[in-house]
Amino acid sequence: MHDYRAPPWLPGGHLQTIWPSLFARPRQADAPPYRRERWSTPDADFVDLDHLDAADPAAPRLVLFHGLESSSTSRYALAFALAARAAGWSFTVPHFRGCSGEPNLAPRAYHSGDFEEVGWILERLRTRERRPLLAAGVSLGGNALLRWAEEQGEAAAATACAVAAVSAPLDLAAAGRAIDRGFNRAVYARRFLQTMKPRALAKWQQHPGLFDRQRLLRATTLWAFDDVFTAPLHGFAGADDYWRRASAKPLLHTIRVPTLVFNARNDPFVPGDSLPGAAEVGAHVTLWQPAEGGHVGFPRGPFPGDVRPFADAVLGWLRHAG
Repeated sequence: MHDYRAPPWLPGGHLQTIWPSLFARPRQADAPPYRRERWSTPDADFVDLDHLDAADPAAPRLVLFHGLESSSTSRYALAFALAARAAGWSFTVPHFRGCSGEPNLAPRAYHSGDFEEVGWILERLRTRERRPLLAAGVSLGGNALLRWAEEQGEAAAATACAVAAVSAPLDLAAAGRAIDRGFNRAVYARRFLQTMKPRALAKWQQHPGLFDRQRLLRATTLWAFDDVFTAPLHGFAGADDYWRRASAKPLLHTIRVPTLVFNARNDPFVPGDSLPGAAEVGAHVTLWQPAEGGHVGFPRGPFPGDVRPFADAVLGWLRHAG
């Protein structure tokens, strides 16, 4: 997939982003039967995980960390689930807090640099199973997974055999500026805020006074939302501090576990000129940067397209790297 080309009937980064998320295969009817499990967290909250269990107890388990406002039922998650099942692997999608269909309890949510949560989940999975563990992250989940690998350094390989990040916003400031202007602001930022703001307001009802409710109601950009909600709830001074400290790009050279970083250069959310070059990453990091693909798009085949091939390609890379 490092040389991916979109089908002729789907030109441009916006179409390659929007169309696959709405219309490409796999569809909800193709969804495998997940087994849901709830874990209590150390801070008296919970996370929900959806599992597919392989018949072979020694088969690898792929753990997929989803993107912003996403879940185990997203089209790309279904593609990874089907790819894992075809490979005979177990598969798990941990839901970031508040994304499993039920509000979480604690006065926090989730964010792009949530490496402590990622690490807690991976370590708990590793310690309870005698099987290889591989991890992938998509968009926000990809950046958080990379931040975990960076923070862990040499220790990461004791938990996960290999990791992969797809369409991760490696430079959050560059991605934030891109999504908050022009067409992106009118379409993508607006769409995200339509679900993020109600969830934040529900959090305010749980914990009155947790943040400035009136500022949140006025927010029309991701920067404004992150500045009033995401940043202060998770220990950052503001949106700029959050975007700087949570970005994976500056520390990619510190990763010591086999890692795939897969980004299309025409991703509307992640500007191509913000992507790292080979000199900015270490020997453990492989860069796939095809000219096309959009944001978590990469459809193949005839109309209406299929996103399963990109999941298969990532799985194949993880298999050989791990």
